[in-house]
Parts: sequence; structure tokens; C-alpha cells
Amino acid sequence: MKIKNIRVLCGLLSILTSCMFWPVATNAQKLNGQIDSLIKTVITDQQGPGGVFMVAQKGKVLYQKAFGKANIELGVDLAPENVFQLGSMTKQFTAISVLLLEQQGKLKVSDSISKYIPDYPAGNKITIHHLLTHTSGIKDFTKMKSLASIAQREMTPKMMVDFFKDEPVDFAPGDRFEYNNSGYVLLGYLIELISGEQYADFIQHHIFDQLGMSHSYYASDRQIIKNRAYGYQKKENAYVNKTVINFSVPFASGALMSTLADLLKWQNALSQNKLLNTAETNKAFSPYKLNNGTLFNYGYGWHLKELEGLPVAAHGGSIFGFKSMGVYVPGEDIYVVGLTNCDCNSPTLLTENIARLAIMHLIKK
Repeated sequence: MKIKNIRVLCGLLSILTSCMFWPVATNAQKLNGQIDSLIKTVITDQQGPGGVFMVAQKGKVLYQKAFGKANIELGVDLAPENVFQLGSMTKQFTAISVLLLEQQGKLKVSDSISKYIPDYPAGNKITIHHLLTHTSGIKDFTKMKSLASIAQREMTPKMMVDFFKDEPVDFAPGDRFEYNNSGYVLLGYLIELISGEQYADFIQHHIFDQLGMSHSYYASDRQIIKNRAYGYQKKENAYVNKTVINFSVPFASGALMSTLADLLKWQNALSQNKLLNTAETNKAFSPYKLNNGTLFNYGYGWHLKELEGLPVAAHGGSIFGFKSMGVYVPGEDIYVVGLTNCDCNSPTLLTENIARLAIMHLIKK
């Protein structure tokens, strides 16, 4: 009789437990379904290039899926483990590297660049802070007509700096915010001069190795990279293989590669102060003021904005054949990433909309 009662009690407990978790499971399924639908409105051709997407909260993956092909010619499907070029999401790693050097006492973001590059034109008026915040006024090399002449050449960091340093400035340092790739190339060069390490080695030793980001790289078309996603562009109605560029040209402004899982390790490390102390981390995610006192919403390597009334740090990237976007909601520890292997599939708005869905389901439900 006692055994029978115990069995009945266990059965009731099982039913009650299932009922307790059923709304949670249903909510998660609803969120996943809505994310799927949202992605499929943008990535409509499953036989063409596509993308991978992830939603994580408190360091744990809640959603992770791949759509489309990693290699069209071989008919290989994309997988969440594929390695993508990040484009300008690289700037996050460059900015944090600068702050690592500041934490080590090797530089100050208030230093002028003439302290390290004495012959840089008007370098005594341009600070590392100006480079980090896109307020330097230096000519963006991606807007120079002569860029095509070096796009496929192997360039040293000094050669890249020499390529644009004598161009007329667009405005006085600190007068306005204008997104600028040259500033981050300069930062990569400064990292090398100050640390004594090549930029790629510094990132590898001080970030990738420290955080176990074993599927992240300084980009290469020659190196054999397991699970590499191939990049494509769309010309008229047909896909073509991406335009070739030498990665020494984007350098510290856009030459890194990574995966969803490694980017989650990266974000977890930042939010948990594994690389930087709190004071240095706060510098990366704080808005700054122009010379006239106007506040602008860019920290060091991240745009600072709002989604659904919540503050977020976000940044995208674009390089031939690839686009990327990452959105972090600090107050709720939600991280959303989208990586695509065709510049015909922009994940920028899509990733932000996925983040909106995540906020509505995980916070405002």
C-alpha cells in the first residue's frame, strides 16, 4: 500500500514539475520560431550563401542556427561552427588591446600619437582617444581613390600609415564624430610599436589564447582554416566568389576571423572583467563629448545606443564577402550575434531585430 502511494505521489510530482516548466519551454519555442521566421525573410535562398545566428543570456546559448551554404560550389551547408571574417568587429579587439596596454602602464589614451610616431603630421594634436572614438579628423583610407592600387599588395603597418598620413584632414581633432578606419590602422601600428609584438601576435597571445578562442584568427586566404565559410558577393542575379583583398590593408580595422562560440567567450570575458579591470572596461563602454561639449554615442570600439528602451553596445562589420553584427544588452546580459558569408545578406538590422525579440521574450514577458 505504501509503495503504491509513493508511486502515485511521484507521478503527481512529475506532472506538477512538467507543468511548472511547460510555460518556460513554450516561451522558448515561441522565441525560436519567431527568430527563424525573421531570419528567413532576409535569407531567402537556402541554396546560396547565408548566415549563422546566436542568442545567449548570462553566458549560455539560448538560440543558435545556421542558414544557407558555407560553400556553394561544393554544396556544403553552413553550421554554427563555421569561421567567418568579422570586418569592423575587429575594432573591438583593437580597442581592448589598447586598454590592456594602458592597464599595463605602457600608454595612456590621453597620449598624443606624436609621442610614438614623431613625424606624424600634427600628431601632437591627435590623441589615442581621438583614434579610438573616430574623432581624429584623419582621412579614412577606404574613401581614397588610390586604395585600389594597394588593395592586393602586402603592406606593413608603417606602409599603411604612410599611405594616408599626408592626406588633408577632414576636421580638427575632437570637433566631430566620423567613422574612420584609418584611426584603427594607426592604433594597430601603435600596439606594435608599444608592445614590441606584431598586432596579430598580440591579439593571439593576449586575447585569443587567454580566453580559449581556438577558432579565431588574423585572417588569411592561404592558411588552412578548419570550418572556414567561403565569402560571396551578388552581381546582378548571380553569386560570385568574393573580391580578393590583402588582409594587411584593413589590418587592425577589420582583419580578424571568428565563430559564434568564440565571440560568446569574448563577450563573457568582457562582462566578467577577465581581461580588464572595471575602470578600463568602463572606458570602452562610455559615451564621450566633442570639443563643443556635445555627447556622441560611441565608446572605444562599440556604438552605444538603445533598443526597446534599454542601453546596448553594438557594432557591425563588412569586408568583401562577409558581414557581421553583435549586440550586447549589459543590464540583462543578453548577447546576440549574426555572421553572414555574402555582402548581399546584411545582418545589421536583422540582428538588432532578433535582439528586440529576445528582450521582449526574456525580459518584458
